[in-house]
Amino acid sequence: MIVRPRPTFLQLFFVMRGSVVPRILPQILGFALYSAVILVVARQFHLDLGVFSIAPFGLVGVTLSIYLSFRNNAAYDRWWEARKLWGALVFEIRNLARATTSLIPNRAEQRALLMEALAFCHFLRGQLRKIDSVKDAGAFIDAEAERAASFANPADEMVRRMGRRASAQRRGGELDAIGFRILDERLASISAIQAGCERIAGTPLPFAYTLLVHRTAYIVCLLLPIGLISTTGWATPLFTALIAYTFFGLDALSEELEDPFGTEANDLALDGLCRVCEISVFEALGETPPKMIPAEKFYFS
Repeated sequence: MIVRPRPTFLQLFFVMRGSVVPRILPQILGFALYSAVILVVARQFHLDLGVFSIAPFGLVGVTLSIYLSFRNNAAYDRWWEARKLWGALVFEIRNLARATTSLIPNRAEQRALLMEALAFCHFLRGQLRKIDSVKDAGAFIDAEAERAASFANPADEMVRRMGRRASAQRRGGELDAIGFRILDERLASISAIQAGCERIAGTPLPFAYTLLVHRTAYIVCLLLPIGLISTTGWATPLFTALIAYTFFGLDALSEELEDPFGTEANDLALDGLCRVCEISVFEALGETPPKMIPAEKFYFS
């Protein structure tokens, strides 16, 4: 995730970190070159392209803009819902830490349960990003991380372990019925958050809609120079490049936001959110918390 001050007017044209320009530069340059070729051919062979009005392209462009706006809104909704889910996870981890340290008298059991909660956060992050997070989880539960990783859903296994630990405390008389219910409610909320994240990660936007937008954008940019030459002349490549930047830029941004759990510049800072949970847990235990992960050139991973 990029977190930086608003760039100045001059910086606006040179900021690349977090921009979609590097991703769509081939399309921008490709259509600019293509329109330049069309322009040279039209001038060389004295082709009269004035019969092609720009009006139909404007209508198609408006339609495409509506499609792109809808897709962008849908992608942003996914991104924002994912952020709310992880915000809720931080909230629930803090509640769990407070309840655990208040209701379970055994210090070792307090720590064991909360270390499993932190392992859950890292396993969930790894599952959403499709990366190996055993080492990160192992920092809290040691060799048990390898065993948890053998399950189809390691994060869910950590929730089950926390539930079994709380149940054992209940059977041993260390935790009363009300305290057990409080902890169980926290675990149920954490499990619901995991399910919400998995729903977003496992349900992309309909492919047919994405295909329609891509096809329309390419067709418009391919035909656009023919309609522009009679009005923009030698500036046709520039205008074509600007329009391609708008269409493909919005599409690339939507593609990034559609998967909010990745590691691209505009994705959520899951590493940082896991560290926030770690800080909250260690402070609840009265231990020295780790430092917050610093930004690298305005980028939080």
